[in-house]
Amino acid sequence: MFALARKKSVVGLDIGSSTLKAVELTASGKGYKVAVFSTEPVPRDSIVDGAIVDAEAVAKVVRRLFERNAFTTKEVAASLSGNAVIVKKVSLPAATDAELANSIYWEAEQHIPFDIQDVTLDYQVLGSRKGSGAKGTMDVLLVAAKKEKIADYTSVISQAGCMPVVMDVDAFALQNAYEINYGSQGGAIVVLLNVGASAININVLGGDQSLFTRDISMGGNDYTEAIEKELGLPFENAEQAKKGVPGSGASPDELRPVLHAVTDNIMLEIQKTFDFLRATASWDRIDRIVLSGGGAAIGGFAQAIEDRFTAPVEFFDPFKRVGVDARTFGLERVAPTAAVAVGLALRRAGDR
Repeated sequence: MFALARKKSVVGLDIGSSTLKAVELTASGKGYKVAVFSTEPVPRDSIVDGAIVDAEAVAKVVRRLFERNAFTTKEVAASLSGNAVIVKKVSLPAATDAELANSIYWEAEQHIPFDIQDVTLDYQVLGSRKGSGAKGTMDVLLVAAKKEKIADYTSVISQAGCMPVVMDVDAFALQNAYEINYGSQGGAIVVLLNVGASAININVLGGDQSLFTRDISMGGNDYTEAIEKELGLPFENAEQAKKGVPGSGASPDELRPVLHAVTDNIMLEIQKTFDFLRATASWDRIDRIVLSGGGAAIGGFAQAIEDRFTAPVEFFDPFKRVGVDARTFGLERVAPTAAVAVGLALRRAGDR
């Protein structure tokens, strides 16, 4: 999915519902180093479940972030997730590039549950297989995103005085960041699990290919809302309590069962994803689970993942092989939240 490029850099802009993250990378030897990394809080309820509700407020945040940092470009790569994006691997009759380009929209109509006129479609050939027919088959990854949602995000970026040049998918941005930092994993089954404020992105990798992706409409906000409801704390205090900040008004003994109940609900949804994939794919194991996103740092979450799925769990380091001055950027605290932005910053205008 990822090829090292040397074209002009872009700013990877992860527009989350609670925080905006931006990364610019520059070439360094055979790899990359961080030129700029910055975050800005997003006003509450301006983005809800991945949908931009207050475009003006979000555009102001993007503009402020660029004004406060020395980015060398205003060309931006951003990404989408949630129910407005469909990612599906399909098996099609083997065809030439030209034949596939001519037939892909008809083929997509058979697999995409949206009106094909309402989506922007992209695809990538993953490989070919011999079949009983003369030509065999090939696996194709279809990606469809609603034009309306793409327009919402590109409009906000343009309003901020920037130029949107790439629109990716969160799960694939994660994969780009993982591949550049961890390299090829052979035939290992690796689960990338990114826990954001309002969504959890899952990308199951088999070697260097994505086997399955899913976005779950749950995340860090569910913990905050449960703390508000069960412990009667105002929003700001609930946010601090969720992060384990002392003085939030909730004792560890009060907080523990609330967090545990939300984590249990999230585990059930993740379990459904793995059960579905095991029933439809030719594997029955997970070799590694790699966590990212602010929600993954919530107390007990990583241990619950490890206990539930009996696989080694580690936190994603998007700067493992990307050069960075940790003292300058203070990345030790925020590194797990930067994975999507780093993956986006690896993109270049016009690549696939």
